[in-house]
Amino acid sequence: MYNDIITLLPYKSSFLFIDDIISLDDDGVTGTYTLRHDAFFYADHFVNNPVTPGVIITEIMAQIGLVVLGIHLVINGSKTVEVTMDESSFPLLTATEVSFFKMVLPGEKVTVVSKKVYFRFGKLKCSIQMHNEAGDLVAKGIFSGIIKNAVKKIE
Repeated sequence: MYNDIITLLPYKSSFLFIDDIISLDDDGVTGTYTLRHDAFFYADHFVNNPVTPGVIITEIMAQIGLVVLGIHLVINGSKTVEVTMDESSFPLLTATEVSFFKMVLPGEKVTVVSKKVYFRFGKLKCSIQMHNEAGDLVAKGIFSGIIKNAVKKIE
């Protein structure tokens, strides 16, 4: 239902970490991603004992919890000015504060739940959590960012 927004993301192929958007509104987003066994980062992290790097966990949380919600808010957020995404639009992660609680292994499906803290002056701040399939908390944090070069059309 909400997966058309995935086509607006500036990530492709091996760096797109979103499989499904379960819910999306002006206050938050929930989405899932299954870590691929053949992902490029497992070959070296760690040899013969692959574990998802924390930076990839952070990226999954940012893509689902901040970028998807940010694009939604930019596209749908104004009644007087229509704002759209184009090829030159891109997200900028401006701050993260993440705590990790569990490892994520190849093949695991994770769910990211993001709640908007605020969206003002083009900056979005969210409280984001990631859970594994058992419902255990994998990581949580506060993420902030902006989307640059969105096209504004004044009618």
